[in-house]
Amino acid sequence: MGIYKPYYKKYKIPFFIAMACVAMEALCDLMGPTLMARIIDEGIEGGDMGRVLFWGALMLGITAAGADFAIARNILASRVSQRVGADLRLDLFRKIMRFSEGSVDQIESGSLITRMTNDTNQVVLFINGIMRIFLKAPITCIGSIVLSTLLNFRLSLIVYTVVAVVAGLIMISMKLSYPRFAKLQQAMDRVNSVVQEYLIGVRLVKAFGTYGQETKRFEKANQQLYTRGVASQIIITYISPLLTLTVGLGTAAVILLGSRLFPAGLAGAGDISAFTIYMAQILSSLLIITNVFNTFVRTKASTARIRQILDCGEDFAPQGVRAPLSGAIVFEDVTFAYPGGSGVPAIEHVSFTWQPGQSLALIGPTGSGKSTLAWLLLRFYDVTSGRILIDGLDIRQYDVAHLRSQIALVPQKAMLFSGSVADNLKWGKPSATPQEMEDALSRAQAGFVSHMPGGLDSALGSGGVNLSGGQKQRLSIARGLVKDAPVLILDDATSALDAVTEARVRARLLSPPQRRSTLLITQRCTSAMFCDRILVMDEGRCVGFGTHEQLMQSCQMYRDIYHSQLESAKEA
Repeated sequence: MGIYKPYYKKYKIPFFIAMACVAMEALCDLMGPTLMARIIDEGIEGGDMGRVLFWGALMLGITAAGADFAIARNILASRVSQRVGADLRLDLFRKIMRFSEGSVDQIESGSLITRMTNDTNQVVLFINGIMRIFLKAPITCIGSIVLSTLLNFRLSLIVYTVVAVVAGLIMISMKLSYPRFAKLQQAMDRVNSVVQEYLIGVRLVKAFGTYGQETKRFEKANQQLYTRGVASQIIITYISPLLTLTVGLGTAAVILLGSRLFPAGLAGAGDISAFTIYMAQILSSLLIITNVFNTFVRTKASTARIRQILDCGEDFAPQGVRAPLSGAIVFEDVTFAYPGGSGVPAIEHVSFTWQPGQSLALIGPTGSGKSTLAWLLLRFYDVTSGRILIDGLDIRQYDVAHLRSQIALVPQKAMLFSGSVADNLKWGKPSATPQEMEDALSRAQAGFVSHMPGGLDSALGSGGVNLSGGQKQRLSIARGLVKDAPVLILDDATSALDAVTEARVRARLLSPPQRRSTLLITQRCTSAMFCDRILVMDEGRCVGFGTHEQLMQSCQMYRDIYHSQLESAKEA
């Protein structure tokens, strides 16, 4: 529970005030049976109406005070618990924003959502419960035992026996419940993941007509959640009636023993009446304590899952050189294997030099390591061996945030966000002017924006659902151009464009004079051949580097790719 120390320090004053209110409320409740005994023994049996009125008025006053304390602790509990929940969710989101790529791969997005919502809500409920009723239960239970002992020691022996049996039942409940609640949270993760995957791929599901398969996937995950939900509650289902039975037997024993002690003058009628009330309070307290431990078990499972997020590796610390980049990039014998993967290098002994202002094309079969080179350049990962130099400095010497601010990325899958066209274009440069955005749209052949109802202010749905694939790619290219960074990475960014549009975009991006270093990851020789240099990749290795003319002479793989694409074009 150490992860909650910062929140405790922040809200400890209202927390302790709430605890004090809970304690005072419990003490007020505990006074009730004792005052009732006084009313019976001193007032009713003694025939003294004055004592009845005195003790009755005192009892009403104490009850009213208890109600005031209850109102105060409810208000404080709600505010503090909700505030802690809000702070915890914000801290988790900030942590996720700083996730390293290895951490992103470690926990599924559906599980992250469950942990930020369901698990955090469980923590909120636990804190609220502690401040409202959880502390009151042990105070009431212990107080009832102490006051009953002071009232009549002989009858209190029954109370000790009942409490001992109940304590054993609670320990059994805790031991059996924890693993079941941990599995329940995992089942919730699975349900969220299935739903999220369907929502992301809903168009693909419709296109393939796989409604039946998706429904079966959800039914399986939902049934597992149901099964584990029942399993997690079955212990409580058995324990709660056993607690009630134990305390009920204790109450019957008090009445039975009291009926034997009363004639002998060893117990008064008020004592027996107070004991039955104390037994009822003990029963209520024990049921709450059982709920406390079960809630604690669930919160412990949720805390472990939250801690897993907080313990994940973060992106590289924001420290290092922050000098402007010219775009002189050198790969020196770079080898890299994805952490947590098969261990087989995705890139092996790759070396090349990329001059400022040059355009470099990466071409090769699928899985040859083209995109991996871009991820290393953005320092999503660090090289396993070798080094990458930018302007003569090892990439690891740069401040990572500054490094990425100097590189514009246009991914193959155009990811747009809900908001206006302008909101999306300003991602890399919030201060971009309308003229800068218009120029970028023109260079990206995204003139369709001017025909949209609101122009730059036109609203986009989440993921750009109201645009075609080609339109989304062109907007994504324009967003990269608006950033105006020294290095531009185009990761197969024109795959959804027709040949004519792609040629126009390429001409605007690669035509001299070039002010930036452009990395073009592509599958098409017709795109690569217009770049200053071409790097040919195969199974993570560099098998060719040079101009189109040089590679046609020296690289067999490049010639094979070129001729196969040329033949395909002729057949088409």
